Amino acid sequence: MANSRSGDSVIARLVRVLATFDAEHTAQSPSEIARRADLPTSTAHRLITDLVESGLLERDEDGRARVGMRLWELATRGSLALGLRQAALPAMEKVQAALRQHTQLGVFDDDQVLFLERLSHPDAGANITRIAGRLPLHASSSGLVLLAAAPPEVLERVLAAPLQELAPGTLTDPEALRRKLAEVRRLGFAASPGSIESVSTGIAVPVRDHGAVVAALGVVLPRDGVDEQRAVAVLRAAAREIEETLTRSRSAFG
Repeated sequence: MANSRSGDSVIARLVRVLATFDAEHTAQSPSEIARRADLPTSTAHRLITDLVESGLLERDEDGRARVGMRLWELATRGSLALGLRQAALPAMEKVQAALRQHTQLGVFDDDQVLFLERLSHPDAGANITRIAGRLPLHASSSGLVLLAAAPPEVLERVLAAPLQELAPGTLTDPEALRRKLAEVRRLGFAASPGSIESVSTGIAVPVRDHGAVVAALGVVLPRDGVDEQRAVAVLRAAAREIEETLTRSRSAFG
């Protein structure tokens, strides 16, 4: 693919345009996209036009661009994330029915937690997690579970980077984080009170496939009156159900 003067390929610039869309920016003007993608306005206009013509983006009545149905369709075809989400949903529904709080499924991606699914009860407390949203590994119970199972080079890379403080309970000291991860490995779950929001506690357990941790299944509970043991027991039962579903799915397809 041809490169721009900055050395970026066309594909790289298209990805930068698409990456500007998130939960706070679902519809954007070309100038907004150009600014957020750090592209010349003329380049952004041209790329947006190409993406709209291909169906990957759509225009609303005000001329702003938004993610198109074609992009969603292509992204979900044969996706490993989709298969994991489908395997997990029945078990996640049981967790939510038992605990009546936010239930979420996260995976490791690009040194962050990427959330594939979230179920919420109307009476559940605060939670900033969104489907397709991301959080730092060190700052959430799901991230701690994934980081505890990550290769040593991933851990060292995360520890070498600034550990952003999202709330008073966020672990920002590398040595404290090392100790916490050792605890997670020993206990088989992560509890993270006040790490994302001061009023909430996250609890997560690993989900394995062929023995390897492929996801974290977690809940976000009100910090006051948390029954940690019950939450862990419910999550572990659900994780086992997901793992059995993944095993059956592999067997069915040889």
